[in-house]
Amino acid sequence: MAKIGFIKLGNLGMSQVIDLVQDEIAAREGISIRSFGTGPKMGKDEAAATEELKKFDADFYVMISPNSSAPGPTAAREIYKDVPCIVISDGPTKKDDRAALEEAGFGYIIMTVDPLIGAKREFLDPVEMASFNADAMKVLSTCGVVRLLQEELDKVAAMVDEGKELELPHILAKPEKCIARAGFNNPYAKAKGLAALHMADMVAKINFPACFMMKEIEQVTLTTAAGHEMMRAAAQLAIEAREIEKANDSVFRQPHSKSGNLLSKTALYAKPE
Repeated sequence: MAKIGFIKLGNLGMSQVIDLVQDEIAAREGISIRSFGTGPKMGKDEAAATEELKKFDADFYVMISPNSSAPGPTAAREIYKDVPCIVISDGPTKKDDRAALEEAGFGYIIMTVDPLIGAKREFLDPVEMASFNADAMKVLSTCGVVRLLQEELDKVAAMVDEGKELELPHILAKPEKCIARAGFNNPYAKAKGLAALHMADMVAKINFPACFMMKEIEQVTLTTAAGHEMMRAAAQLAIEAREIEKANDSVFRQPHSKSGNLLSKTALYAKPE
């Protein structure tokens, strides 16, 4: 039995499904999952509250948050530094900062393609927030990010089952590394998927100054709107890429068997093997 604890501090696009990718139809045996979420906030108080999940005594933990160098996620890592823990975030991207995480004993998967939302009151309301996250999820799911996380977490869970010492992943998930996991058969579909990932990567670069540097309302709203329009366009490219694969009856699917092994198929009417 592999026990996995998921700590959700604040929200990334992948936060919506990170604890579901190991058991997508809730029929997998030999796995037990618990999640602790702090909603939209990710400060030091929220970090302290996550200690409650340690009572679950998981074999390993997965901590997902925006900006893992922020005070809240940093404080949370102090709580989980004595147990196997994989940090999933959109940063840090610098080599030295990632090396510091590894030296502290943490695994990491840093996803530059999980985009920063335009979090300014002058622009963002609940509807816009939900719409943006839906667009982000379309890119993350279709273009390889979900599969990368599925496969890497499966590897660690398998080590638990086999009684092996855990080797945690250390991955900087840039667009090229993500698209390699997407399973596209058609090169034009793959190109559209890669373009969508690069656009998602760029969304953060557009929204960052709007969120943290700009002051004038016209600047803030125009820039955040531009970032969200780019995210919508990226989602459309991801949809088009999958439609090409569907037209060729070549959508790659990789479900879990009941025992947790990965099965695969492409033709719609084929049985996963």
